[in-house]
Amino acid sequence: MSPQGAPVLVRLSASALHQRYDRAVLAALVAVGVECTRSQLVRWFAAGLVTARGKALRPGACVRGATDVEVVAVDPPPLRAVAQDLPLAVVFEDPHILVVNKPAGMVVHPGPGHAHGTLVNAVLHYLGAAERLPVLPGNPLHRPGIVHRIDRDTSGLLVIARTTAAQEGLARQFRDHSIERSYLGFVRGTPNWEQREVETGHARDPSDRRRFTPDESQARRAVTHIEVVRRYSAATKLRFRLYTGRTHQIRMHARHLGYPLIADTLYARAAPGGRISRLAADLGRHALHAEVLGFRHPKSGLELRFESSLPPDLQRLASGLASHAEVDRGGAGA
Repeated sequence: MSPQGAPVLVRLSASALHQRYDRAVLAALVAVGVECTRSQLVRWFAAGLVTARGKALRPGACVRGATDVEVVAVDPPPLRAVAQDLPLAVVFEDPHILVVNKPAGMVVHPGPGHAHGTLVNAVLHYLGAAERLPVLPGNPLHRPGIVHRIDRDTSGLLVIARTTAAQEGLARQFRDHSIERSYLGFVRGTPNWEQREVETGHARDPSDRRRFTPDESQARRAVTHIEVVRRYSAATKLRFRLYTGRTHQIRMHARHLGYPLIADTLYARAAPGGRISRLAADLGRHALHAEVLGFRHPKSGLELRFESSLPPDLQRLASGLASHAEVDRGGAGA
């Protein structure tokens, strides 16, 4: 076992050929007796501490041949969120909570590889230096006020807790699945149903750990109600209502049904050429928006419900889809 901070040199042999670097390096470290978790290795890659011939390696790149890899096995100091003057669309605020409309492309909270420029950074600046957001027991310091998250490239509504009591109250509602959440998404293909409910397992995809897969052997369940909103010639606008809140749940279920989100490069291969591919390239992010968020106010108990209309980029996508031989079979409006 190498002391923490001392460089560790491991050799990736022919047996690691075509594996992802993160998997191959983890196996090599374990083989030489270096205690290492996947999350630690993620941080080391993000910090540029995993190198070959002096060049930082990308965790998702494939091993092309026998390679000597140097790993500086040291964890960076704990991240702490700091205030940054960034645009912030506030939908509602009171002394207990803040409801915001997150733009696509903004990460919710700091983490490895994106210590700045996040929603939390923007919220801290908006509230001012005098206010400290709460951190739930067991949560890291870079997630103050956070109760739930949406993906970086998903736009739409989130609630931020301003007090510990509010954070605990909202967290309970998320745990018991009493939060109302619906999303609008644009998918490739036209399903032959108007609505359906999908219930699957939920686990990391063994072929790509950035993704999730509906593994039926898992006790963790993912449940989504899906309904058609509007049909186009080769695409469909769907509304997804979440009964559980698993990571990538909508994206996973859309792929599972054979109707992946437009421009979702993680869960679907890009189709070669064609009108939708051109629209997807123009969009530049997966076509998903958190349109509705409803919950009981953690202090007063009043029912609150917020709606967010499609942002301009998804409006342009909808217009582009509608301008080509639209087939509308009675979906509920645009």
